[in-house]
Amino acid sequence: MTSEPTTTVGPSPLAPGQPAPNDHDTMAGVTSPTTRRPPARRALVVDDEEPLARLVAGYLERDGFEVHVAFDGQAALELARTVDPDVVVLDLGLPGIDGIDVCRELRTFSDCYVVMLTARADEVDTLIGLAVGADDYMAKPFGPRELTARIGVMLRRPRHTVALDGPHRATGERAPVAWEFGQLTIDVVGREVHLDGAPVALTRTEFDVLAALARRPHAAFSRRALIDAVWGENWVGDEHLVDVHVLHVRQKLGDTPETQRFVRTVRGIGYRMGSGG
Repeated sequence: MTSEPTTTVGPSPLAPGQPAPNDHDTMAGVTSPTTRRPPARRALVVDDEEPLARLVAGYLERDGFEVHVAFDGQAALELARTVDPDVVVLDLGLPGIDGIDVCRELRTFSDCYVVMLTARADEVDTLIGLAVGADDYMAKPFGPRELTARIGVMLRRPRHTVALDGPHRATGERAPVAWEFGQLTIDVVGREVHLDGAPVALTRTEFDVLAALARRPHAAFSRRALIDAVWGENWVGDEHLVDVHVLHVRQKLGDTPETQRFVRTVRGIGYRMGSGG
C-alpha cells in the first residue's frame, strides 16, 4: 500500500459483560457523545485481507459512515441484504464467491454504489470486459484517503446531476420528462429505461451516463465532459472508467460496435447519442 500514517483499526475493548462481535464484524460508526447523531450513510467493506479491510473501515468511520465489514463473498451478500448499504467497497479477489460474482448478485437486489478493488493493474481490463455493475474501481496499492475521497464525491452526486428535469442552461428551455430514440425510452423522472417496451436494468451510474448523452443528443462528449456531467468537476481518477460504463450500457441495450444504435463512438472525441435507428 502507499504510505499512510500508522493506524490501528479495530473494535474498542469490550466492557465487562459486553457481548463480543460476530465473525462478520459489524463496525457501527462511532457517534460523538456530545452530538449523538446517527451516521448518515452505510458502507460495507469486503476484503479477505483483514488489516486492509479494517483500515478502510476506520477511515470511513472517521468520515461519519456506519461501517460493516465482511471477509468473504457469502458474508458480504448476507450483510448487504441486512444493512442495505449506500456504498460497497468490494475486493475482486475474494475466496469462494469472488468479487465479480458478488457484484452480479448484489445487483439483483441493490442499486448501491460499488467501488471495486483490484490487486493487479491488468484486472482493470478484466472489469472492462465484464458487465458486473461496479461504479468505480481502484488498483492496489492505493491510499485510503483517495478511496474515501472518491466515495464522498460519489455520494454527494445528486441523482439529477445533469439537470434532467430543469431548464437547459444555454437555451432556458425546459427538458422533457422522457426521451425516445427509436424503440428506446428514457424516463428521467422515474429513472427507468425501456427497450421495445421491456424494462432495462441499469445501475445508477449507467443511467446517469445514458441520460447525460440523451440530454444533448447532438453533442459529442469527451470522457472528461461525461465525467464532469455525471461524477462532477472535482472527480479525480482514471477517465477510462467512462468506457467501462458505456460498454455496460451498450451491452444492456443490445448495441454492438457495428450497429451503435443508441450510443455512438465519435472517433478522436468520445461518445454521442444515437438515433435508435
